[in-house]
Amino acid sequence: MRTHHTITLLAAASVLALTACDPQVADSGKPSTPGTPAASSAAPSTKTATLPDLVGKGLQTAQDEAQRAGFFVLTSHDALGSERLQALDRNWKVCSQTPGASSRLDTKTAVDFGAVKLEETCPATDAPAPKPAGDVMPNFVGQGMKAVRSALPGNASITVKDAVQSRMVLQESNWKVCTQDPKAGAALSGRPVTFTVAKTEESCP
Repeated sequence: MRTHHTITLLAAASVLALTACDPQVADSGKPSTPGTPAASSAAPSTKTATLPDLVGKGLQTAQDEAQRAGFFVLTSHDALGSERLQALDRNWKVCSQTPGASSRLDTKTAVDFGAVKLEETCPATDAPAPKPAGDVMPNFVGQGMKAVRSALPGNASITVKDAVQSRMVLQESNWKVCTQDPKAGAALSGRPVTFTVAKTEESCP
């Protein structure tokens, strides 16, 4: 009789020991499946915010206000199509913004400002960049010299001269075309091209 009780107690102790040591037995008593990943947390929802209307403000102010609203992917471009860089934002003002003012916008959305210098007048719409030249010379008069150079073939022979004084044309983004040779409509076909230019804010002679 004593032997029977001893065996029963040993068997019960063994079962308890195996249950405690088995990592696959959950607290609920149901074994878990090896390799089953834990339940993942829900993906974070998209953060939205109100993008204010920044047209008419200084470029630096517009960028600061956009950032305070939660938008940090900011770009800007020359609204006159001359490809000038906004090196000093305080000297530029906002003519357009893309996207426009919105009350529900993903804060990761890129915001682009079309801008002109403070003393310049905003165009009704952004001026397009010059179309790439083909076999015929386009009319580049009045357009920014930097953008014009980009529209010509990369192997073109180009001469640029100051039409107002004998200044060196060092930063072409600050100059506009006054005259061109060949004339608009003439065959290009690899001919050397000559431009006279004036500063963007100057009148051509």
